[in-house]
Parts: sequence; C-alpha cells; structure tokens
Amino acid sequence: MNCDEVVALLAADVDGEVDGLRSHAIRRHVAACAHCAQRHQALLDLRQRLRAELPCHAAPAALRARLMTEHGVPAARASASAGLAGRPWRWFGGGALAGGLVIGLIWVASVVGPAGDLGDDLSDQVVGLHTRATRGNRLIDIASSDRHKVKPWLSARLDYAIPVADWAGAGFPLVGARIDRLDGRPTAALVYRHRDHVIDVFVRPESGTTAPPAVHAVRGFNVAAAQGAQMAWLATSDLNAADLAAFVRGLARGAVDPAIE
Repeated sequence: MNCDEVVALLAADVDGEVDGLRSHAIRRHVAACAHCAQRHQALLDLRQRLRAELPCHAAPAALRARLMTEHGVPAARASASAGLAGRPWRWFGGGALAGGLVIGLIWVASVVGPAGDLGDDLSDQVVGLHTRATRGNRLIDIASSDRHKVKPWLSARLDYAIPVADWAGAGFPLVGARIDRLDGRPTAALVYRHRDHVIDVFVRPESGTTAPPAVHAVRGFNVAAAQGAQMAWLATSDLNAADLAAFVRGLARGAVDPAIE
C-alpha cells in the first residue's frame, strides 16, 4: 500500500472496519512510515477525545419512528428503544440490540440535523453526505487510483457510466470512490485529495433543467459545480473556494490544471 491508500483507510481501520488482510497491510505501512504513523496516532487521540468529551443527544421521535419503519423494526422494540433514548445512561440494561439502535439513531440525528433529512438545497445535501461519510468512516467503498478499476466498479452499481481519471500530476490524486444517495437516487462519488484536503465529487447525468449553483460556503465547507461530458459535477471540500472551483471545472472538461496553492 502507498501513503494515499493508507490515509484513505486509516480512520476506518482505527474503528475496526477494515478487513484483516488490508488492516495488516496498513499496520505494516504505518510501522515503516513516520508520516502515516503520525496521522494514525492523531486519529487514535481524536477517537479518545470524542469518546470522552462529546455529549449524547436523543434523536427526534419522528426521525426515530421513520428509521425504525424503514428498517423493519417491530413496533414493540421501537417503543422500548424510544423509552431508553430518554434515559441516556440507562439503556445499557435494555439489551445490546436496543442500545445499538439508539446509538445509531443519535448518530444519524447529529449528522443530518433535527428535521431528519439532508436539506432541500443541493449544496446542503452534498455537504451533509460528505460529513456523514467522513464521520461514519465510509468515505471510500473502493480504494484505488486506477480508473480501470474504479470506473467499472461504479458502472456495475449504477445505471450510468461516468468519466474517471487520476489527476495526481496536477496535485489531485484519486484515492477511490463510493456510491451515495443524492436527491434520493444512487450517485457516483469520486474521492480526491489535495494535500491534507479531502474532496468529494458527486457525478450524475445532466438533468438539463437545473443550473449549477455559484461557489459558496455551507457550514464551513466550500461547494462548487460544473457541467461537462454530459454530466453534472458537484464538489465539496474544506479546500479554498478558488482551487475547488478550478478543479471541478477541470474535471468537467477533462483537463485539470495544477493547483496554485
């Protein structure tokens, strides 16, 4: 594994969500790479701080009920879980399953907000998806910079095919991809990096009806859009707005210029 591949999977590995073979490869790389070892230790420290300092919040009743229904949880179990949610430190006695459901609902509510959705505005949605993926350690489903691996993987799971390219030469290496749900539909999400910045790029066929929004900030993240190659490209990152806008325009036209930053 190289540094880009390891960095993309470090958070998931810290949380025990990487398979044994890849986890072993990550640990071997970290043992030999001081830079990745430092990032690994920083994640361990962050996990400890989050566990020690973050408060717990009960999910809204309407969101809890909707999620229970969508996932086929029986009404009796849903009622029991709702009662436990009102007593944040007493759910441990209610059984592992009910406690796990409460934790999951609390996490969803903290990420998507009190209304239980990702927002009506497209930019709000992509920022919500980006933060949910990073917090949930599900930023990447396929870790690779090889377009010959990433593109077929995406095409097999979507009803459309997108252009995929690695722009490491311009300072934007491709580190992988995932399938996410934008506007309630499966959507390709390409994941790039620029230095320490992670960039999510959501790609789907042009609708022909909605113009891309202007570059702007949403909850501390920049959002930029472009259209090209018969696709709509919507990117979000904590990268500065000018470089993010230039990058997504380059993706749309198939020629990314090196970043000035």
